[in-house]
Amino acid sequence: MLIEGSGVRRTSTRLADGRELIYFDDSEPYVSGGATRRLDDPRPLADRYSPVPDADGVEQPFRGPELRHDVLTGDWIPMASHRMNRTFLPPKDANPLAPAKPGAAYSDGEIPAEDYDVVVFENRFPSLMTVPGAGDEPWQADGEEIFTARPATGRCEVICFSPDPDASLKDVSPRRMRTIVEAWADRTAELGALPEVEQVYVFENRGKEIGVTLHHPHGQIYAFSYITPRTREMLVQAKAHRERTGRLLGRDVLDAELRAGTRVILETEHWVAYVPFAARWPVEVHVAPRRDVPDLPALTSEERDDFAS
Repeated sequence: MLIEGSGVRRTSTRLADGRELIYFDDSEPYVSGGATRRLDDPRPLADRYSPVPDADGVEQPFRGPELRHDVLTGDWIPMASHRMNRTFLPPKDANPLAPAKPGAAYSDGEIPAEDYDVVVFENRFPSLMTVPGAGDEPWQADGEEIFTARPATGRCEVICFSPDPDASLKDVSPRRMRTIVEAWADRTAELGALPEVEQVYVFENRGKEIGVTLHHPHGQIYAFSYITPRTREMLVQAKAHRERTGRLLGRDVLDAELRAGTRVILETEHWVAYVPFAARWPVEVHVAPRRDVPDLPALTSEERDDFAS
């Protein structure tokens, strides 16, 4: 499917264990439909919801990750013990995010195609996962009323920015960055429409220090079944500002930064990059659209072009 106004073709398929994978192509012959990336996954993977053996070797129904309620803060904390088995800093010849290499000794890569532009797929080791039939009902753990847990419904996706394992997001061309923006917007819209999802968050972690387990250039797209703590606090502040002034907080902040001018780093036709007045980090930059928009899918084609460039 060609995404209107983007020059990007979107092609969805399923991996061997049932997870979704989506190619976002901006190069020929794929964008015109003259050719298609490999859609079948040859790996002998079991269905992701298959029963799993317990410590005694007895198969038990699959259980996804869970959320535990922190009564001290009110936050819900994801617990996903199966992530202990995820791939951790593999050698270059065992990179699961690299394009497939037929005949190579390593054959457990996530992407069936021998090349790609941008690709998104469901995380093999998610901290959020909607399990069919599991529902969303909470339970009390350890027989204690104060310990409440519930299924960690939602979805975790991986987005690969480049087939080059040594590249980074800063290395991609403006054309490829535009495709990445299109993928972000596409996934935000589709995941945000799921009935169990309250927030979609697109991000990239970099470096072992923050917990990155794969060096290949990639990011994450999380679809939460709840509003995350910092976003919740920002919404509280935005609502209070609106009730007090009748105006949008984000708009007032951007206008104030533009008037002050002391922290503005870059201005384009549709975007402004600035260091916030109350920055929390040694290096922190906010990028804001000049037009008031609710989310990435609401950006126009021109705004997406400008953002990518």
